[in-house]
Amino acid sequence: MGLLLRTERLEISPLAEADLEAFVAYRRDPDVARYQSWTPDYTQTDARSLLAAQPSTTLPVPGDWVQLALHPVGLSQGMTLIGDVAIGTDPVQPDTYELGVTLAPAHHGQDFAREALAAILEALFAAHGAHRIVMQGDARNEAVLRLLRRLGLRHEGAVLEGDWFKGEWTTLERFALLRREWQERR
Repeated sequence: MGLLLRTERLEISPLAEADLEAFVAYRRDPDVARYQSWTPDYTQTDARSLLAAQPSTTLPVPGDWVQLALHPVGLSQGMTLIGDVAIGTDPVQPDTYELGVTLAPAHHGQDFAREALAAILEALFAAHGAHRIVMQGDARNEAVLRLLRRLGLRHEGAVLEGDWFKGEWTTLERFALLRREWQERR
């Protein structure tokens, strides 16, 4: 599977040097960083290190991740980075991936995250033969939990106060979709 996808409203491609200013800007937003693995002190150096470590044309090797940039299609919006989707390859289980999504605040509530994730689910299952795709979200992040349900991921359970995260115990909600479930939906 190549890492270039296009939907009705988005071009999805590996994060590039030209994306880093916008990428750092939304990662520095405290509301965006709240449920993410980084903190609002995210820097250009952090972003350059992430960019240098990721593959640019293929899925990551087991245990690694790739960030795919989300750019709106259309003359009025240009090629401004509006968010990203992370794809991680499970370090142990074959054909198993984890996804994560982040959008700049100005683009929340416009269905871009669902559109991007639906395209990536389709590509992973159809073009790459994924067996299982998982996602998880902080139980307090109701918007993400609604998104995962709208995408048709199955709720597998909660890890109740099982994650020490940013100085507090948090609950993670786990979701997954199997290839056969995806095929049945089609």
